[in-house]
Amino acid sequence: MSKESGNQNEKPKSGLSRTSLLVTVIGLLVIVLVSATVLFESDDGQSLQSEAAARQAALASAHSPTLGNPSAKVQIVEFIDPACGTCALFFPLVKQWMAQVPGQIHLSVRHVAFHNGSDYAVRILEASRKQDKYWQTLEALLASQDQWVSNHVVQPERIAPAIAGVGLNMDQIMADMNSTEITQRIEQDKKDSVTLKVSATPEYFVNGRPLPSFGQQQLADLIREELGK
Repeated sequence: MSKESGNQNEKPKSGLSRTSLLVTVIGLLVIVLVSATVLFESDDGQSLQSEAAARQAALASAHSPTLGNPSAKVQIVEFIDPACGTCALFFPLVKQWMAQVPGQIHLSVRHVAFHNGSDYAVRILEASRKQDKYWQTLEALLASQDQWVSNHVVQPERIAPAIAGVGLNMDQIMADMNSTEITQRIEQDKKDSVTLKVSATPEYFVNGRPLPSFGQQQLADLIREELGK
């Protein structure tokens, strides 16, 4: 009897030990899962912060041609292709809106060559800056696209005659357009366009905000919203 009683007393102890072990294992699993979740959320937060910092750096270009008051309430960054027909339509609109609210809009222009051969026109644009005729050259290129763009393909030999009225020293343009400085600026614009996921032109960022969808009204509404803040 005493032997059987002894065996019966040992069984609950064994059961209690297994229960304690199970509770301990579950507790450890919970700790691991919580730790993994916290670590994942921390990594995710850091990733979002890094992405935001990269976008901000891509927008804040020190080498861009700019127009308007640098301290303006609304900062617009425009990615433009001089061979882009839609760019030719939108650029005058942006200038018109800037004129309507003097000193409140600042425009920075970045160059991306999506059209075949457009990199040649971009280099001419960049070289025109050395002669302080960037904006005149840009407007002349946009206004005369039908003379030097055929079926969305740039005809380089037609550009000089098309913008002759600007009064550029074209010999100097040819000498400057392939300089290391200009190449670096073009490459930086291209790199930043990738960071900002620019896939077509014109592309606008208004105080860092992209258009919800492309369109004249959408751009006007976004500018108006930022002006009203």
